[in-house]
This record gives sequence, structure tokens and C-alpha cells, in this order.
Amino acid sequence: MHDNATEVTAAGIARLAGVGRAAVSNWRRRHPDFPKPVGGSETSPSFALAEVESWLRAQGKLAEVPLRERVWQQLAGHPDGPLTALVHAGCALLLIHERPTVWLDASAGSDARLAAMLPGALEQVLTPRLGGASAGPDAGSGAGSGAESVNTALTRSAVNPASTPPPVNASPAAPPVNPSPVAPPVNPSLVAPPVNASPAAPPVSASSAVPPVNTSPTPSPVNAVPTRPPVNAVPTPLPVNAVPRVHSTPSVHGSTSSAQATASPHATQSPQAAASPQATAPPEAAASPQATPAAPAVRTPAVRTPTGPQLLPSVPLLRGAAELAAEVGARQAFEFLLGRHLDANPRQYTLTPAELAGLMADLAGPARTVLDPACGTGALLRAVDTRPGQELYAQDSAPDLAALSALRLALHTRAAVRGAVGDSLRADAHPELRADAVLCHPPFNERNWGHDELAYDPRWEYGFPARTESELAWVQHALARLTDGGTAVLLMPPAAASRRSGRRIRADLLRRGALRAVVALPVGAAPPYNIPLHLWVLRRPDRTPAAPEVLLVDTGRFAAGGRGGPDWAAVREAVVDAWRVFGRAGRLAERPGLARSVPVIALLGDDVDLAPARHLPPPAVAGGAAHLAEVRERLGETLRLSAGLTPPPADRAPSGPSPSGPSSSGPSSSDPSSSGSAPAARRPVTTIGELARGGALVLRTGGNGGHARVPVLTDHDVLAGTGPSGTLPESEEEAVLTETGDIVVPVLGGGSVARVIDEATAGAALGRNLVLLRPDRAALDPWFLAGFLRGTANNRQASSYASTATRLDVRRLQLPRLPLEEQRRYGARFRALDEFERALRHASRLGEQLVRGMYDGLTDGTVLPG
Repeated sequence: MHDNATEVTAAGIARLAGVGRAAVSNWRRRHPDFPKPVGGSETSPSFALAEVESWLRAQGKLAEVPLRERVWQQLAGHPDGPLTALVHAGCALLLIHERPTVWLDASAGSDARLAAMLPGALEQVLTPRLGGASAGPDAGSGAGSGAESVNTALTRSAVNPASTPPPVNASPAAPPVNPSPVAPPVNPSLVAPPVNASPAAPPVSASSAVPPVNTSPTPSPVNAVPTRPPVNAVPTPLPVNAVPRVHSTPSVHGSTSSAQATASPHATQSPQAAASPQATAPPEAAASPQATPAAPAVRTPAVRTPTGPQLLPSVPLLRGAAELAAEVGARQAFEFLLGRHLDANPRQYTLTPAELAGLMADLAGPARTVLDPACGTGALLRAVDTRPGQELYAQDSAPDLAALSALRLALHTRAAVRGAVGDSLRADAHPELRADAVLCHPPFNERNWGHDELAYDPRWEYGFPARTESELAWVQHALARLTDGGTAVLLMPPAAASRRSGRRIRADLLRRGALRAVVALPVGAAPPYNIPLHLWVLRRPDRTPAAPEVLLVDTGRFAAGGRGGPDWAAVREAVVDAWRVFGRAGRLAERPGLARSVPVIALLGDDVDLAPARHLPPPAVAGGAAHLAEVRERLGETLRLSAGLTPPPADRAPSGPSPSGPSSSGPSSSDPSSSGSAPAARRPVTTIGELARGGALVLRTGGNGGHARVPVLTDHDVLAGTGPSGTLPESEEEAVLTETGDIVVPVLGGGSVARVIDEATAGAALGRNLVLLRPDRAALDPWFLAGFLRGTANNRQASSYASTATRLDVRRLQLPRLPLEEQRRYGARFRALDEFERALRHASRLGEQLVRGMYDGLTDGTVLPG
């Protein structure tokens, strides 16, 4: 699976070799035979992957490029961009997942043959699994997985794809390589034309049910239905809510520039037409029963079958993705490629963390039909518990994201997936849907959400949202798409609970029993991470409660102390338990500082402020005076322990061989009495990179999620000396799990820190920006290794500096070559210093807790001044 056309950047080379980017820059300067750039720019050149791989292997810096990395580099270097490549790979992986024998038959020949045969084969899978305009009466059938398992069939193909015999019962949908021009197939819409097809041939994958969007009325399209006018034909006066050009978005795989493809998942399309003159009518007309109904929507499918010429540049990537699917499965292969793309472009996407998505799905409860009108990458629908006959509806304004979400869901579940492209507020693709549940992470603070052109929309049952209240428009859209008694859960900014411009809508939501709960999440739960977002739980009223109450929950106490995410297990338990009790009884006994149910009448003040923190009394301050006395006693014990652990006076190093390397100072440098002594002789040193190549230790980098949810040790935890507090997204890659005696080193921030993993921390996953060193105990003492890695001069010579950050190249860190017994002597001293450091940290935390508790107790009256 070698592709000479694949290019790789300096960052990709660093990932291949497991080094920092500074090391790649050094290689380019120091080695004249380093491969020359073949593309990119002067500041960001790209190199041929095949040449880089050969050079790294010749230099002994690489044994073999991992399959995952090779496939990723092919995707990242795709000529049409990574998003188009991801969609093509997702289509092929769905075909492999559903009909592996069809893939084996198509991939047995040349690249041109594969590109020619794929459109017809993909049409047979995409139509029944994702619906769309070409779905016929038998759309729900034909989704079988074939006679043999995916992994078995693909493994056989990966060994010798050219010699793989075609299956006995090959699908009749795959056309021959050179179909006869005299006798065309019965259904030309499902058959891919030859690569060099005549212009007179019918278009590839032309739908027989829906004509082209903006086709001219003069030449009749192929297989056009004569009774149906073109989509954008307006034979009658345009209704108020119709936006003529919303669905003129070019195809995901078209040759036009995909500016929308790089937008965030929650980006909304700008209005394409001026508002109707009627839009200037007073807002009160929005709730009028005579409001003009919205025009029937024409759904733009999220995934359209790519043509043979469009697929041809992707064939090397598709073969590589198939080989990866043979190892890990089609779904896992797509999750890896999508996750790597999202990690590589963090500023382009506003993602919903998997833990938050799971909590929102739990609050919505089991549902047969679920809608996400701003689906992004499909995280919310992916978190829904599966059930028989389930239907998942998704829509997003970014075409590529809608396609990726639909493919991801189709690979994840057997439910019917109905994805669509378009802005849900301006051009709802599912206007007749009444779902059991709606999950939504809408865009925040959007001024251009359609306020002017949607004044008469019948969805505004609870009031016409102000221009600054786009979130309340999404709330009412979700309620309008629910069946009676259905539940909607939306992620909301905290300002939506208290802005004066939205108080009338909030009041009506409360009076009519639509708003059932407001949950304040901890800081760091989701982007933007610096504010505590809210969850709103709503139900479409089937009856008005006699004495309605609203559940208010504040989980701010579960926020992490640093950059790590909140304690999701505690958040989920507290919120779900309170919601279930409230759901059964209609009310909840007060849980101080955490949750309570509040009568609606108590919330209908001037501002209709729904922020939970303003209605929940705080718990007893720090447990009261008795608890503060306990903290003071523990602080005294810790201080006495710290005094006992104070290191003894430093011994002067002998005037002889020193264990320090040429770039670091020996133990004598910290002893003032050693000044003026003869300079110590230098002992030979080695580097972490040399030890790793020699097998004395194993070097691993963190940042990958895993199948199981385990605590994650973050770089902040290492710097602060605390336990694992982070989370990583679920991934099909294997997480790096720590073991007792491992050394963990942060690579960002410029601090001289190295932590030896103890039994309490062992088993945690290694987080991002951390490097793990696992020494061979027969050759290296862990505490000796960790101690010398903390030397300030050692870290300085191994660090590279950028404009905003300092990065440590762990492979360049040095330590002296010493016998194991001598290492253990140093290790014992380093271990004593570590115990003293931890005691000081514990004393500092207890002191801060005592001071804060005293201030709070004195100010609220629970502690007397004495």
C-alpha cells in the first residue's frame, strides 16, 4: 500500500519518528541527503512520504511506518483536501462494512476499474442505509453484510488482492468494466460509466426520482419525472418562510471551493435572499393561527454518491483504508481517521465531549426517533442507546460535516440514518417530523440566525425570539419537532437563562410546563471551557401540570482544579439521579448546594432568572467549625512531617569524577561550601534517545483514548502532583496505561518535572503532552532516572522555544552512565526529596482550605470570632 504521490509535512515526519519538530529541522540542516521538499510553501514544505520513509529507515530512526500512520498521511495529503478524502473513505468503509464481497470484487483489478465500479456499488449501500432522493420502496432492504465476515474477507484481500477470485454470488449491481454502449443497463442511475465515457452517456448516479436542482426547464433531464417541476421553480407567490437558494449548496464532492467545509459544526448559512416585506409586521403576528405555513422542504441528502472521476484520486487511500479495516474493523478505521482529523484542526470545530453527549442522551431517555438539527460530527446521536426500529435524523449547514456525521452513524448503528444539508432554522429538512427526542448543541450568540425572514414562522409558539436570542429560536425549533410528551435536551450558554431580552419566552416556557429542568455544568465541561454551560431539559406539553415545578441542579462543585475536565462520573450520577426522582414525583426534596425543585410561580419575577446558583442555598460552609478544627489538626501534623523530611545539609562532592553530564551541574553546585573547589572531572553521559534505541527503556507518548473509560493522568496532574483528573475521547486506538515505576515527563511549559508512578496512580491512561519512560529495572533505577531528568540545565539544553510555548525534546535529556548500585544511592536521595516536596504541597492545600473556611465561616455566622 505504498503511494509515491503521498506527501508529508515536518509535523508528520516528527510523528512518524516519534520526535519533536525541532529534531526534524536539525536533520534537514545537518544531513545533506535529507529528502528535498516536493510541495507546500517555503515556511511549511512538504516531502514525499516514500523518500522520507527510506531516509528514516536508512538512518536507523524507523523500522516501519505503521499502517495507521501511512493511511493518515494519504488522507492528509489528498489533492482535494482531507474532508473530501474523509467522505470518500467513509463511503468505501461503509461498503466494506455492509458488503465486503462486493468490495473485494471491485478492488481486485486496477485503480481505474475500482473507481469505475465503486459508484454503482456505493449506490446500493448508501440508498438503503442513508435514504435520500433515490431511495425506492425497498430502501430498507439489502443491507446485509455478506456471506463472510468483514475482517476475514479483507484480510484475504490484503494478502494478495489481485489474485482474489470474485465471489460466487457477486452482487449484480457492480457493472462490467467496459459496458456495451449499444445495450445500456436497465437502471442507468445505479451503474458507473467507464472511466473515459462518451459525453453522450447518462450522468453517473443520476437520480431517477429527483431532477437536478437548478436545471434549465428547456432540456429535459435524464429520467426526469414530467409532473414535478424543478426545485427552484416558483410558479406561485413565494411563502414568507421560503428561502429560494438555501438548497443550492454545491455537492460535497463538487469541484467548487468548499469554504463551508472548514466552518464549525454549528455554523449557520447566511441568508440568501432579502426578507419578505411582510417580515416587518409586529412580532405578535407570529403566534397567529393564520400564519403562513412554511413551504414544503426539499431535503438535500447529506451524502451523494461520488462519481468515478471524483473517486479516482482517492483509490490509494481507499485501498489503505480497506487494509486498515481488515485489522481493526471498518467502524474503528473511520473513527481513527475522523478523530485524527479533528485533533489536527482543533480551532475549526466546536465539539461535544463524549461524556457530555452521554449525559444528554441519558436525560432524553430511550427513544425510537431522535433528531439533532445541528449535528456537527454526530456525537449526540452516536450517544443514543440503540433500540429496534430506531430512526436517527441529522442536519447541519456544513455539507462535509453532514456527510461525515451520516457516515459515522451508519457505521456505528443499524438504525435508519436520515442526514440532510441545510440550516435547520431557515430550511428545515424535516418539517413533518415529530420525534420522541431532540438532542442539540446549537451555535451560540448567532446574530444572523434568520430573525428578519422568519417573523411569521409557526414554530414560535412561545414568542418571537429577539435578534440576540438565537438559542431561544433553537429551543422552540426543538419543541416544534417533538411529539406530545417528547423530550428535548439542549446545551445552552448561561446567559440564555437570565438575559432580559428573553424573559418573556422563558416565562411562557415555564407557565405552559415546557421547561422542566436547568442544569448548570462545571467549568470545563465543553467549549468554551472557561464558562459553566447549562443544559435545558424540555418536554412538549401534552397537558399543563396543576402545580408545576422546575428542577434546578448546580454541579459546579465537580469542576477540576486545573486544566483537566470535570469529574464526569460524579456529574452524571448527581444529575441523572435528581432527574429521575423529579420525573417520578414531579418534585425533589432539597439537596443543599446541589439540586432542588422550585415552583414556577417563584421564578416568574421581573427577570425570570433561571440560573440554578441563584436559587440553590449553599451547603454548610466547609462542614462548620468542627470541620475547620479537623483541618487545622491535619495541617499541624503535616507541618511536623515536613520538618522531619527536610533534607540534611548537602555533602560536598569529591574532587573527582562527577556524575553530571557536560550540560548539567553536579550535586556540588548546590553546596555553597563547594565554591572554589577544583572542577570535577566529567563522566561519560548518555541520552534518553540512546537508551531507548538500546532497549534500556521504552518511550511512549500519550494522548489517545481507548475502548474503556479509565482515569487520565494529565500534564496538569503531573505538574501539581495530584491524582488523575482528565478525560480523553473514546477512541479505537489503544490508550497508554501507566505502571508502577514508570516515569512521566510533561513536554510543554518549560518546567523541570518528572514523576515516578506509584501504586495509587498505576493503571491511569497517559494524557496529552506527556511522555512515558518505562525503564528496564535490571539496567536503570527509576528514581535515579527521574531525578536527573529534573536538572534545570539538563532541561534547558533539551528544550526548544517558540513564540508562545517551550517544548521539551525528551530524547535529548542526558544522564550519567553509572553502575546500578550507584544509581540506587542517588535514587534513594531523589526519593526522599520527592516525599518532602509532596508534604509541602499537602500542607499548602490544607492551609488554603483552612484560610478559606475561616473567611467563609466568619462572614456567614457559622464561626464566631472567638
